Amino acid sequence: MDAPDTDYATFRGCLRDLARVNRLSLGYRPTLGFLEGLRRAGRIGPGRPVEILDAGSGYGDALRAVDGWAARHGIAVRLTGVDLSPWSARAAREATAPGRPIRWVTGDIFDHEGRADVILSALFAHHLDDAGVVRFLRWMEARARIGWFVNDLHRHRLAYHGFGPLAAAFRMHPFVRHDGPVSFARAFVPGDWRRLLAEAGVPEAEVRRRMPFRLCVGRVKPA
Repeated sequence: MDAPDTDYATFRGCLRDLARVNRLSLGYRPTLGFLEGLRRAGRIGPGRPVEILDAGSGYGDALRAVDGWAARHGIAVRLTGVDLSPWSARAAREATAPGRPIRWVTGDIFDHEGRADVILSALFAHHLDDAGVVRFLRWMEARARIGWFVNDLHRHRLAYHGFGPLAAAFRMHPFVRHDGPVSFARAFVPGDWRRLLAEAGVPEAEVRRRMPFRLCVGRVKPA
């Protein structure tokens, strides 16, 4: 779907199908659980708007889920989605209701200036090589005031072989059927994350498996 000859309608259709995968697989649950933990611990709540940044925001569905969670709990937020593709910002903007506290930015996340209270990413890290992941971890550690959370895939044989048939059964776009197994093949296992966290200098971050086939890494800084 990232091929240079892919047209916008096809690109947007793939993003919509990936959002369907996230909904069907309860993919937002780990991220919202992390934010809920911060809320219950008193780290975020009513008062000053909480600044949340989503790295590699894609279709924007994760930030829209965060927006809904914040609204249900009466938490004011300022949400920013950053993605390298200008088509991602366009598609995310078109899919977002007017007046929501979300802005979409096109650019390289490593060039994004400023800080945020919380930095999130979903299905972004497996697109990076090991050096890129280490750089990303260090970037989040330096830019997040309260904490950060990576919601990504868990490399697993069953997921690799099973995604294609399931995507076909749900009539997903052929690009999604192809890219899904590739993404699982590029994903990490817990030992990979622990090694990369140690190299990045943040070994205290928590690595946790979440079903189905999610592997999440979170870090809450001391108050």
